[in-house]
Amino acid sequence: MLAIAAAGIPGQASIFGGKDKPQPAPQWAVDAAKVPTPAAAKDFEAVVLSDEYLLTVDEKGRAVEREREAIRILKPQGREWAECAVSYDVDEKINSFRVWTITPGGKQLQAMEADFREVGDTSDRVLLATRKTRIANPPGVDPGAVVVCESEEQMQSYIDEKLWRFQDSVPVVSEALEVDLPPGRAHTEAWHNYSATKPVEVTPNHWRWELTQVPALDLREVRSAPHWISLAARMSVQWGDAAVPGKDNQWKAIGVWFDQLEAHRTDPSPEITAKTQELIAGTPDFYSKLSRVAGYIQKNIRYFVVERGIGGHQAHPASDIFHYRYGDCKDKATLTISMLQVAGIHAYYVPVDDRRGFVDPELPSAFGNHMITAIEVPAEIKDDRLQALVKASNGKRYLIFDPTDERTPIGNLRSDLQGSYGLLVIGSESQAVQLPVLDPAANGTEREGSFKLAQDGTISGGVVASHTGPAGGILRYMLKETDEKERHDALEHEIGQQISGVSLDSYKFTEPEALDKPMKLQYEITAHQYAKAMGPLLLVRPHVLGEDSIAFDDKPRTVAIELGATGHWRDRYDIVLPDGFVVDELPNPVDLDVGFASYHSAFSAKDKTLHYEREYTVRQVELPPSKAAELRHLEGAIRSDELATAVLKKQ
Repeated sequence: MLAIAAAGIPGQASIFGGKDKPQPAPQWAVDAAKVPTPAAAKDFEAVVLSDEYLLTVDEKGRAVEREREAIRILKPQGREWAECAVSYDVDEKINSFRVWTITPGGKQLQAMEADFREVGDTSDRVLLATRKTRIANPPGVDPGAVVVCESEEQMQSYIDEKLWRFQDSVPVVSEALEVDLPPGRAHTEAWHNYSATKPVEVTPNHWRWELTQVPALDLREVRSAPHWISLAARMSVQWGDAAVPGKDNQWKAIGVWFDQLEAHRTDPSPEITAKTQELIAGTPDFYSKLSRVAGYIQKNIRYFVVERGIGGHQAHPASDIFHYRYGDCKDKATLTISMLQVAGIHAYYVPVDDRRGFVDPELPSAFGNHMITAIEVPAEIKDDRLQALVKASNGKRYLIFDPTDERTPIGNLRSDLQGSYGLLVIGSESQAVQLPVLDPAANGTEREGSFKLAQDGTISGGVVASHTGPAGGILRYMLKETDEKERHDALEHEIGQQISGVSLDSYKFTEPEALDKPMKLQYEITAHQYAKAMGPLLLVRPHVLGEDSIAFDDKPRTVAIELGATGHWRDRYDIVLPDGFVVDELPNPVDLDVGFASYHSAFSAKDKTLHYEREYTVRQVELPPSKAAELRHLEGAIRSDELATAVLKKQ
């Protein structure tokens, strides 16, 4: 489609830029290039001078989107901002795409056809998709130049929403969104991390929102920050069935849309029915049925994405997924729902996003990057293994399960989804729900080590580490994706970050078949000069291994603090002292509880053995900025404890 359109008319401008003869830049671009650089942008590599969208919606609800953007390059490294791009799929069409550079002296340089290229979606190595991106690299992109991009695109017919992402990582001088709707068609709007701005009605049912001096969201030096896209300000405009009063009603309408989109996709085939009945034969309880179905899908349905047009939103039929043994997140959710249906268990779609905070209950939207399932748990079922439970407004309990996650057992939930929001798709009862934050006991690592210390300061010994929940899942993924040498090198590098000059003498992973059993790692190490001589004394660090603290700083905090995961971490180490040495002085223990986390450590010496143990518990996945001081205090205490030394003296 694109190649034919790009041919253009001989001797005239192509829709993708100049073909034979450059054309002058439009007046809007000339005007935008005259906008002065604001003082707030002086330290940035670029500044967006203007970015305007116009969506013209026809009677059937299909939109044509025009975008006009002007960006001034301020520093040499800002050249990366000079790339203009428009993506499209089989059910979209690029009507036009033109790009110019306006130099500081006012000279206009149009991107010609040789400056354009087309790429497929390379965001995932297990992806086969029809979506492509047309990219322009304009000429003359030097500091002071202004790059202007103008495009018009026919959008997908099934999308009735514009997600306006108006904040960037550089300052924006002017932003505008116009939505021109047919007479009588309603719209709704919702804002995220920005004060709502009322639109101007340009003409009847033609609305314009305009923003000026939008500050940059620059997280480059902000430690432990949530995902950039979750914090960035945005606004959603709905003009389809979700354009109804009330956030709950809007979520419900989006849920109904998903429900209709996936209608009959979960219908079980005779083959699915037979396999499911085989799997659950003789199962003694509800959990056994769940774990057998979930385990089958996790182990036998390979993750692979095949997207074509609406296939980016709509799953393949369960029968096809089962037959070919592969699918993406929507497909694996579909087969899960289908097989559980055979087992007499109700399950439903839950669109989510693995960037915690992107799905906002105050901003109803169909946009997200992942699909999981919610499994209805009967009221009489009481099972401690079912940890990832939510309760909906209908009073029913649902177990949140991610079939794409091949390494986390059903009942648990990987950490980056915990605390996020998703849409529980149950027809007219569809609703936004917050995914559970699991008890710390559901995730973590226990290490036990026994070491010997020589008089010259060399330490040697072994560690047994047991990883449970998502921590075990991460280790299982690492085993799947690496070979022996890569594992050895990665493990030795990790240990080397904590002990200088260490050598990894041996290691062994024990991966049980059952996902709910701990992953174990045993290894032996040797490190010379671990203990430091100070005259007749030896200084030794009792906390040999394990850095579980979060990197933090003392800068003023304005954004939330991402802790990553709840969990429980425990270390126990014994160090046998060298002959002729006894413990002269022990570090002070730590006993600290700040509500969202706690840390306790203890030191002791008995029978020529130095003993250390600690417990670290994290109870929340995210903190408000107001908790920064408490986190600094906690992290300072942890770091001091990890580096604390015991003093040994000769008898």
